[in-house]
Amino acid sequence: MSKPKPARYRTTNWSAYNDALRKRGSLLIWLDKEMAWHAPHEGRPGRPPVFSDAAIQFCLSIKVLFKLPLRQTAGMVASLLRSAGLNWPVPDYPTLCRRQKTLKVQIPYRRANGPLSLLVDSTGIKFLGDGEWQARKHGVQGRRQWRKVHLAMDAATSDIRAVEFTPSREGDSPVLPDLLDQVPKDEDIGTVTADGAYDTRRCHSAIIARGAMPIIPIRRNGRRWKEDCPAARARNETLRATRHYGRAFWKRWTRYHVRSRAEARIRYFKSFGERIAARDPDRQTAEIHTRVALMNRFNALGTAEIVRVG
Repeated sequence: MSKPKPARYRTTNWSAYNDALRKRGSLLIWLDKEMAWHAPHEGRPGRPPVFSDAAIQFCLSIKVLFKLPLRQTAGMVASLLRSAGLNWPVPDYPTLCRRQKTLKVQIPYRRANGPLSLLVDSTGIKFLGDGEWQARKHGVQGRRQWRKVHLAMDAATSDIRAVEFTPSREGDSPVLPDLLDQVPKDEDIGTVTADGAYDTRRCHSAIIARGAMPIIPIRRNGRRWKEDCPAARARNETLRATRHYGRAFWKRWTRYHVRSRAEARIRYFKSFGERIAARDPDRQTAEIHTRVALMNRFNALGTAEIVRVG
């Protein structure tokens, strides 16, 4: 029996996509001359902050984008402001370090028409320890520490809609309800697609509670659940369909393989670096959220439109 021919795809908007890729290399696209650079006076006692959260996030975006230490970040921001003809003050590195710990990063995103289709996945990222070559060549010299990043992506726009940052010992499934809580309550969720690690009662219940349909494959040793709630009944329907039609047919029927786009988004996330520079959890969270904000901003400039042609 001959193997089927592999599918072929074609990009239909090369001109617009090329323009978007060129814009990603522009240094001044991150700088909005209309932004509130100075912090507004809130009338509280004590010395008010000099720089707004938008100014601090802009500086940290430059830091993450070019993998710079804080001192070099301040120098590059100063040169960008001069190039843009703006006589704005620049935060020094102690200010950036201090404000990064409490910064609430604003993550832009686009809302697609219709119910939201979420693709969920997670990955580990290192913040302390030897590099891969050092460990392979000389062995692990000291303690290597990791954190886990959990992402929920909109399948229609490829924007990251929810992100959680947890210790490495935290499992995948307990974080899913927190990811769903980050989606506004007034926004409908159509489907939530995840791998077999999320085949738990907590995950199915959280998805059903949002009025969505879980697309989660049954674990290899999965058994029938007691049908005492809507989540258990929906999960048992998936189990019966998998046993009757087979796992491969169920994945094609439910378009489960679309989840590979979340894995591609994680590779994109790690293109900013295989490790994070911050050491304490609050600053690490701000650094992770800044990466996500950059990814969504890149998507807003334009993405490739790919169609299957054979």
